[in-house]
Amino acid sequence: MSRARKSALANRRSLSIAERDDASAKICDRIIHSHEFMSAHHIGCYLPTRDEVQTTPIIERAWRAGKRIFVPVTDAHGSMNFCEITSDTVIARNQFGIWEPVAGALIRARDLDIVITPVVAFDKHKHRIGMGGGYYDRCFHFLKNRRKWLKPKLIGVAFECQKATRILPNTWDVPLYRVVTNAK
Repeated sequence: MSRARKSALANRRSLSIAERDDASAKICDRIIHSHEFMSAHHIGCYLPTRDEVQTTPIIERAWRAGKRIFVPVTDAHGSMNFCEITSDTVIARNQFGIWEPVAGALIRARDLDIVITPVVAFDKHKHRIGMGGGYYDRCFHFLKNRRKWLKPKLIGVAFECQKATRILPNTWDVPLYRVVTNAK
């Protein structure tokens, strides 16, 4: 595990439940009031684990606004797709302990408007370190060669304590469009 990943995970775990909930609420509020969210119809958003930014307010606001929510699902071949969820969707933990819908309609990644992206570490250049599986980079590889951002816009969410001084990107890394934290 890289030093930046290990440090960012330790920083994230060091937050108390109250600190995490307060920071998550600020992040979700910033997302919900953003131009990207308000103009989106098809939103990709992860279902959070205990230590991650809690995205439930984003999902619930999207449903109330008539938007469609799609969450990442992985397969045995190391691919990631996005599956629609509603308030009635049955979810279960996958082999990595990540919540996924048991069934649902899939959407192509390029048909999403925005994707609320989990972040382990990030820097001011919008480089991201995830958990190390490369799922997001493989799924959104088509964004690497774009001269301008059309869609989807990858919006990373993280606690400010996860910010790194500098992340050296690998050739396969897909940068974020924007990073939203509890500080900005």
